[in-house]
Amino acid sequence: MAIQTTLNLKYLENSVNPVFANHETFHPRFGWLKKGFDAANKNPGVFLQDDATVSLGVGKNMVRSIRYWCSAFKLLDKNNLPTTFGEKLLGENGWDSYLEDPASLWLLHWNLLKPTCEAASWYYVFNVFRALEFTREDVLAGLKDYISNFNKTIAESSFIKDVSCILRMYSTQGFIRDNAPIEDSIDCPFTELGLIRHFGKNYQFKIGEKANLPDSIIGATCLEYASRVSQDTKTISIPRLLYDEGSPGMVFKLTENTLCAAIETVAKRFDRIMLSDTAGLIQLSFTAEPEVLAQQVLERYYSSR
Repeated sequence: MAIQTTLNLKYLENSVNPVFANHETFHPRFGWLKKGFDAANKNPGVFLQDDATVSLGVGKNMVRSIRYWCSAFKLLDKNNLPTTFGEKLLGENGWDSYLEDPASLWLLHWNLLKPTCEAASWYYVFNVFRALEFTREDVLAGLKDYISNFNKTIAESSFIKDVSCILRMYSTQGFIRDNAPIEDSIDCPFTELGLIRHFGKNYQFKIGEKANLPDSIIGATCLEYASRVSQDTKTISIPRLLYDEGSPGMVFKLTENTLCAAIETVAKRFDRIMLSDTAGLIQLSFTAEPEVLAQQVLERYYSSR
């Protein structure tokens, strides 16, 4: 059954750009993000050149897809120039230039969905759609209702393509389109996250601990989220970090125990981060700017690898 959700339209407007199916039906494949980032770093006009297919070694539609994904993950800006995040992650001396650490895929997944999200169907599936077990049809029905909030006409074929792409991108057992080659359903690094399980016609979010999701990524994203939604305060409640739209709990599909354990672990390494319990309300507390602390947590994680 489709999940109906009343949306805060102002929050929606600031959080999501109603972009659908710009991926040209391709999920991000192994090596694409690094390839696109490096090529644009050398020449921001690379995607529009006649020889782009030769430069990138892919087909014409794939060139457009690579450009879209590099932008959607916020590795490149609208002018195809490297963003600060792109430089930190994939630059010459980046944290993980070749995406060898699964932690970086979790960070990219977070970056894809954070404001302003350029993948509206992805935002819906991970933040608005609340079913734990579902079918492809459930997601499509809910997405139709969600799209109506944008006051924009969207071709049904666009969100059908989006749902197929999402399920191929994240399902651990793959989601194979009719007549699609098998490798098309598995050649995606984001299946490593194990966020969606595939059982016949049914799908299921994996809720709770993820073996390859480091505590530092959870802690850093909690702080980053707090910097967006809890401005001028030094605390944010655990329920908000778990259940609010755009929160780490929703994006990573965490339980309270997993979230609190990660924060506690990070807090042991940073004396400005605490997990506090005030009158039965468990909160993440911090005594410095949370966005700065988030970067410090990430810097320490990657420098210690």
